[in-house]
Amino acid sequence: MKLDILAFAAHPDDVELSCAGTLMKHIDAGRKVGVIDLTGGELGSRGTIETRRLEAMAASGIMGIHIRENLGMKDGFFDLTEENKRAIIKVIRKYKPEIILANAVSDRHPDHARAAKLVSESCFLSGLRKVETFLDGDIQEVHRPSAVYHYIQDNFIQPDFVVDITDYIDRKMESIKEFKTQFYDPDSIEPLTPISGPEFIDFVKGRMMQFGRSIGSEYAEGFTVERAPGVNDLFDLI
Repeated sequence: MKLDILAFAAHPDDVELSCAGTLMKHIDAGRKVGVIDLTGGELGSRGTIETRRLEAMAASGIMGIHIRENLGMKDGFFDLTEENKRAIIKVIRKYKPEIILANAVSDRHPDHARAAKLVSESCFLSGLRKVETFLDGDIQEVHRPSAVYHYIQDNFIQPDFVVDITDYIDRKMESIKEFKTQFYDPDSIEPLTPISGPEFIDFVKGRMMQFGRSIGSEYAEGFTVERAPGVNDLFDLI
């Protein structure tokens, strides 16, 4: 299946928190969208790798994405190795997306910035014919995405552009709440974390309101670019 947009995430729930509204908006516009989680989030203080997997499946159903895979890298310890780059190159060549979404270029969790760099470098290498990868025994065709955009996570980063997701805010919050082990649950007996209190959900919505205000909408998601976007019409920027 060829995808239009492929979103990478260091951990299950990164995409839900940061760009789920944008993905759903493009799906409703007829685009094919997928998510690749690099790790299972096994170092999280709450839940297990199995509960995170089930939560990610439930959230995927709400978003309506076309594929979701997990590359099984080590949470907290994956690095910019050839092995990890080749794993990412294989899925880029498999799905041939035009647009890649990746983690924030800097953030509170060190995995996020490292994932951003890992995915970005892999996108470039994926376009080199002398970097050979194989799928089911066959050599893969080279493919380099047209653009790599980075979503914004915990730390504030001034966005280069924002996407109005006002019509998708309720579904986005539903997808986030599917990660019941990670976020606020008044009945949970697991340890408190910086993201498990009710104030974190307020923070997530507040950030989207902040981005939305800049374009006169209720809610938006923000992104940064690696190169200047090209447009054919100034009205595309309104």
